[in-house]
Amino acid sequence: MVSYLSRVIHKEKYEAVIGLEVHTQLLTKSKLFCGDSTEFGASPNTNISPVSLAHPGTLPKMNKKVIEYAIKLGITLHCDIERNNYFARKNYFYPDLPKGYQISQHTTPVCKNGFVTINVNSKEKNVLLNRIHIEEDAGKSLHDVDKNYTCIDLNRAGVPLLEIVSEPDMHSADEAFAYLTEIRKLVRYLGICDGNMEEGSMRCDANISIRLRGEKKLGTKVEVKNLNSIRNVKKAIGYEITRLTELSENNEEIIQQTRSFDAETGTTFSLRTKEEANDYRYFAEPDLTPFFITDEMLESVKQTIPALPKELEIKYQEEFGLSAYDAKVLCEDRATSDFFGSILQHTTNYKAATNWLLGPVKSYLNENNIEINNFPLPAKTIAELIKLIDEGKINFSIASSKIFAALLQEPVKDAMQVVTELNLLQESNDDTVTLWIDEVLHKMPEKVSEYKKGKKALIGLFAGEVKKLSKGKADMKVVNKLLTEKLNQ
Repeated sequence: MVSYLSRVIHKEKYEAVIGLEVHTQLLTKSKLFCGDSTEFGASPNTNISPVSLAHPGTLPKMNKKVIEYAIKLGITLHCDIERNNYFARKNYFYPDLPKGYQISQHTTPVCKNGFVTINVNSKEKNVLLNRIHIEEDAGKSLHDVDKNYTCIDLNRAGVPLLEIVSEPDMHSADEAFAYLTEIRKLVRYLGICDGNMEEGSMRCDANISIRLRGEKKLGTKVEVKNLNSIRNVKKAIGYEITRLTELSENNEEIIQQTRSFDAETGTTFSLRTKEEANDYRYFAEPDLTPFFITDEMLESVKQTIPALPKELEIKYQEEFGLSAYDAKVLCEDRATSDFFGSILQHTTNYKAATNWLLGPVKSYLNENNIEINNFPLPAKTIAELIKLIDEGKINFSIASSKIFAALLQEPVKDAMQVVTELNLLQESNDDTVTLWIDEVLHKMPEKVSEYKKGKKALIGLFAGEVKKLSKGKADMKVVNKLLTEKLNQ
């Protein structure tokens, strides 16, 4: 009851102010400052070297691909690209980063300003960005491997990250949910991050405060760290808004602090008092030279940016005649839109391709809990099924229920081969179909009489019986045509 009352009070009296810091792990083959592999799932402490272990005398060397990925994201999010860049040392103790400091960017983030467009309750909004900067990741502390000790896995130490920092420009958990969903969609489309929060390749810290409606000054914020799913980000922000509202209503002090989220209870808990930026004692990294982004490099990166969701949605509607809903669903992730594009290399029946992808294919993926990248059939096979239906050789019902299932068992076969083997080729010969019709009408004289007296809807019953008798092989267009002719004689 208290929490419900707090939500009502918050909605009427207070405004939430939310900023997100999103860390995206880049899909480079090597780490930010050395050649160590970034492969996920390797045995602990195997993707390491003297550089990532910070042995004396080792020096970092910049990974050029990271700069390209940063520019690509910055352009996509309408940012100003900083031409003169350098790295800084962030002097903060990470127990799982051997150097004892982190190499990051401070006064010259590679991307400044920009915005992310979100849609909440059919209302579009541009969430303003503060910056996007490059930094290295820390390793991982494992507290559940040994009951007496904390174990360290340094495979992740030095992996390249882009930190996307928004302005405090969101005002609800729903907006934060939409913002994070859009970020994940974009980095996947760009091919710079897989967006798998469960594997830690995308992580989010949420800064949350409340203030009286109409007030301009920001309230005291709390930061909830390392949220590992978009759903948990929404839950944690909702909980914090309620908690801060209750504190304010009870005239209790709101303390600036870092908190963590317990997914099992849906609550947050305090970790430590929040540090200020000057606690990090930034200074220019002496072992790395500054880097300059040229016009040529900018133009080169622009050429690698693929068609993005908004652009594809418009194309699918205007050129392919799809509905706004279908276009949006097809563009939810790049893998789906890529597979759709692959089908269209073999067919121009855009609507049929959409129906197959959002129907039988999507159902199979959901039932087997797999992504479309692991779908066993090639796009060409789906196009073959569409062609067979368009040519009247099979119908959609048979194709989706029997032929599709058989192909999934033997993906190397082509569609026509399976149709032939299962003897499912649709029968369109008038003489054969007439024999089936005659047999059905002969068995149902009373219904035929009722039809001729005016119950025209019974034609559906007759057609269904012909379909059963033919075991689905009868061409139903031919069936309906011949039935109508015979019954109206």
